[in-house]
Amino acid sequence: MVHPLVRGIDTDDPRAIPLRRRLIRERPFLRRIYDEWYATVAASLPPGPGAVLELGAGAGFLKDVIPGLVTSELSVQEGVRLVLDGQMMPIANGALRAVVMTNVLHHLPESRRFLREAARTVRPGGRLVMIEPWVSKWSAFIYRQLHHEPFVPDAATWEFPRGGPLSAANIAVPWILFVRDRSMFEREFPQWRLRVMRPSMPFRYFVSGGVSARALTPSWTFGLWRGLERMLEPWMTHWGMFVHIVLERTETDWHVTVSEDHKGVTV
Repeated sequence: MVHPLVRGIDTDDPRAIPLRRRLIRERPFLRRIYDEWYATVAASLPPGPGAVLELGAGAGFLKDVIPGLVTSELSVQEGVRLVLDGQMMPIANGALRAVVMTNVLHHLPESRRFLREAARTVRPGGRLVMIEPWVSKWSAFIYRQLHHEPFVPDAATWEFPRGGPLSAANIAVPWILFVRDRSMFEREFPQWRLRVMRPSMPFRYFVSGGVSARALTPSWTFGLWRGLERMLEPWMTHWGMFVHIVLERTETDWHVTVSEDHKGVTV
């Protein structure tokens, strides 16, 4: 059931972003999920020079966790520093220590283009850190039956048609890239080395209601759900609904064309 705060608001309407931000901050159960995700993202960052860029930052609060975080979004939003598309970033070569994102990759219609752009802008030794949906027997049931976003694990390609920033999606894209087609990914992108792929959280986000639905459980049950999930950790590949992924930028060189836009932006 849709939460009253976002009822009647189109999924792709930029005006929905501050409403989702309010839901995340005001719902204790959901806020603790994001606290956990953000702590995981922050702990995955490499040391050394370079800025950290967050894609799809509008509804979140990761900037409260990572000092100096450069926030970005597809539209102008309060607290967002840059308006940009992750598939064509106006960032200089090697300017970033890391690119981070939460539930963004599966909304990017051209993941190859994004991976190339991220590899261009992240310095060697830098990282691409993300929290994304995971494909498991349990999550496949939930995503097919109870979720509004497209879920196509047998898609013939990594790409999907462009559309709205949230309505256009394939929830299965991260699994397709790094599990089903991993050998293809490694062959096409030697610039990236997969360091971490850890499935998690089969229940908590679902019962929290996320950023659009009513919660299915009271806030005081958070610890009970977390305890249940910890019991299932040895079998999380079969139960997880989300995954923590870390890619590390290698020393591999390849030809890139730098536009005038890329040369002039400082982060």
